[in-house]
Amino acid sequence: MHTSTAQLHARHHSHHHAGRSVAAAAPGASAAKPKLYNPRHPERTLLYQTIAEDFETWFELASAGQFDGQGDHHTPKPYVRQAFRKYLECGIFANGFARAWCDDCGHDYFVAYSCKGRGVCPSFNTRRMVETAAHLTDHVFPRLPVRQWVLSVPKRLRYFMQRDGVVLNMVLRILLLVIAQSLQSNSFGAVKVDTETLHIGAVAFIHRFSSDIT
Repeated sequence: MHTSTAQLHARHHSHHHAGRSVAAAAPGASAAKPKLYNPRHPERTLLYQTIAEDFETWFELASAGQFDGQGDHHTPKPYVRQAFRKYLECGIFANGFARAWCDDCGHDYFVAYSCKGRGVCPSFNTRRMVETAAHLTDHVFPRLPVRQWVLSVPKRLRYFMQRDGVVLNMVLRILLLVIAQSLQSNSFGAVKVDTETLHIGAVAFIHRFSSDIT
């Protein structure tokens, strides 16, 4: 929630600041040079190079059940392989690009297509995070105080929640029920209201990674 609010404020602030700069510009002053687009070149990053070199080896070992914690499920799901392969094509001009033209400054440039994938690509994950935070702040959350709750599940239970959607939904419902009961018992005046008429609103994000990612 802190991230969402900070991003929203920064966006509004930069827009307001840009407006003041234009309004305060003296007549006849030379316009600032446009900022040219700088491709991100993912192929130069350590993450890209590591995946490009070692993904196929990892996939073969995982398919053979060479890693702890896989249980009876050896071969990774098809979407896993697809996500990694799409990431290796993301931002690479050889895999397609679009030409953009600016009517104001007269510059044109090429933008490589993105993978629009989830879970692997840092660029698109960041974009989705910013867009989701702005959407929740602008259109979902009311102008009321909110609170973030985090449930960390023991490693022995994560396997079952990852493989069984019913178990995952059950755990989420229990968490929301406990949160609602806690808010009702600790909120001023709630004891005088019929509990059947009290409801909470929540947005849940399921994180399928552990501290190993850091």
